[in-house]
Amino acid sequence: MKKEVKIILAKAIDSLVLSVEHFNRPWDRGREEAVLILLDRAFELLLKAIIQHKGGRIRDPRATETFGFDKCVRKCLSDKQVKCLSEEEALTIQIINSLRDAAQHYILDISENQLYMYAQAGVTLFNDKLGQGFGQQLTEHMPERVLPVSTTPPTSLGNLISKEFKEIKALVVPGSRKRIQARARIRSLAIIEASLKGVRSQPSKYELEKYLTQASEGLKWQDIFPGVASLELDTDGTGLSVSIRLTKSTGEPVRLVPEGTPGATVVAVKRVDELGYYNLGLKKLAEKLSLTQPKAFAVVRYFRIQGSEEYFKRIKIGSSIFKRYSHKALERLKKELKTADIETIWHQCGPKCKKV
Repeated sequence: MKKEVKIILAKAIDSLVLSVEHFNRPWDRGREEAVLILLDRAFELLLKAIIQHKGGRIRDPRATETFGFDKCVRKCLSDKQVKCLSEEEALTIQIINSLRDAAQHYILDISENQLYMYAQAGVTLFNDKLGQGFGQQLTEHMPERVLPVSTTPPTSLGNLISKEFKEIKALVVPGSRKRIQARARIRSLAIIEASLKGVRSQPSKYELEKYLTQASEGLKWQDIFPGVASLELDTDGTGLSVSIRLTKSTGEPVRLVPEGTPGATVVAVKRVDELGYYNLGLKKLAEKLSLTQPKAFAVVRYFRIQGSEEYFKRIKIGSSIFKRYSHKALERLKKELKTADIETIWHQCGPKCKKV
């Protein structure tokens, strides 16, 4: 292991240990904020260590700063050289990061059960990645007795949120005068819902009030927060050997958001009509590029369009498979062809050449 990787990994483990320590402290001053901030830092450093350990870069050439949180997650999710995260794992890290953002920059009143759930899911995932990336376990760095941050883990996310929602509704009954506390309590659910929808922003007062109004009018939490309702807990073990993983069950599929999308998180959860998104066949793509189909396919090969899910997908309908391109692929190719030499492309990637 390279020296820099070893140092970064040690710092990541230090942050994780301190996060667990703050969770288990017997007083509450700054506890929620400390747990989330340190847990978030632990993941950013762990991903940087994994990227470097696999031969990747954590800073651009001549850059003075290393990659930020989002770019590290993106590389570990989509860069074949350093890939180490599934969409659901990236989603767990993203939720922790969104909660950390609220805790560090504003006010977050998160229930003990929610804090436990995300902290334990974080500890579980950190241990998974530590083992997969470096062949180590957290038990090598901290006593086994403190690995779980609670000995009474929730086994149902639905029951946990239902209890939380009931307490929030009690704060908004007529005459309670606890609207501020209610907004602080519902903020964590709103943050998670926004993160699941791919939005990187804190909920506004107006949005929080809308949620509280819907709650007071009798709407179910599953209807107000459908993204949260699509999450499940995958719980293994009991007592001190417990591990928790957040998984997607029903609801909207996870997809990767293009880098630079305004206000978007790394992993967005949106309902995608695939035939609507990938709405171009090769013939239509060629027409819009004013090329013959063979030349259009040569251009596709030259720019490796089929290597990106953002641009291309094979969609199976029944026993048939359709090769489809997105509008983003069209935009990319139009931009590239402004400066590219089509004859050079045809010579390198035409039908008589080997596949690239």
